[in-house]
Amino acid sequence: MAGVKRAFTAAVVAGMTLAAPNLRAETPWVVYYADKEPLSAFEPYTLVVLDSEHHPPLRPLKERGKTLLGYISLGEVESHRPWYETVKGWGILSAENPNWPGSFYVDVRDKRWTELVVAELVPALLRRGFDGIFLDTLDNPPHLERTDPKAFAGMTEAAARLVKALRRHYPGIRIMQNRGYELLPQTAGAIDYALGESVTAGWDFAAGKPHLQPPDDTAFQVEALAAAKRANPALEVMTLDYWDPNDAAGVAKLYATERARGFSPYVATVELDRVVREPKP
Repeated sequence: MAGVKRAFTAAVVAGMTLAAPNLRAETPWVVYYADKEPLSAFEPYTLVVLDSEHHPPLRPLKERGKTLLGYISLGEVESHRPWYETVKGWGILSAENPNWPGSFYVDVRDKRWTELVVAELVPALLRRGFDGIFLDTLDNPPHLERTDPKAFAGMTEAAARLVKALRRHYPGIRIMQNRGYELLPQTAGAIDYALGESVTAGWDFAAGKPHLQPPDDTAFQVEALAAAKRANPALEVMTLDYWDPNDAAGVAKLYATERARGFSPYVATVELDRVVREPKP
């Protein structure tokens, strides 16, 4: 890790030149997909993203003034979700995500998927007590369309329509879109938060450790998020980077880098099953 840390210091300095102007919002936020952390772990945060099924009690968090978003995967269906067998029976699942075994790409063009999301999955989250929704796996429709333009024609457009349909049906809820940068030109006005995942530091699944993103990838993400903010000045821009929490200096530099770009950062482990506090100065 020593070589990575030295490279990280240089990358942070270089990354300052990628600052996105006029992005000044700072919302302390956290994402956590488990149910073991005590309520005190969430004290520093105003915005909390949780798994839709395995999460801490919601009412005490709401009583403490937290805004709660429930996870929903729009571009994949996980085999442990209650609706998996139904969707599998429709014949609209394709390949398994190689990085997440048991999670399968879904054809977002199918109206039955849209109806299930809009009429059943989202209402169930809201009834549970969430204030809004966290939309994940929206990179998949554009990826599939690029991979096979003929078989997956229209996937990107269909994914954007689904996000806009959610806003149209639920105008009062909070919506965060994770990545899905190709969708942002159409969806920026329909969401409250745009999340850049792995903007500066991502996860190498093959090596099983965090790594710095290539500079051109970081630059692409920063500009996509900045463009979304220009399109919708009310949009809050967040980042989620991955790093070794034992490397306090590296984590602190990630926070500083993303803040210099005007983003609201959180740095975590890839499992997202623990709350990783920002190191104290």
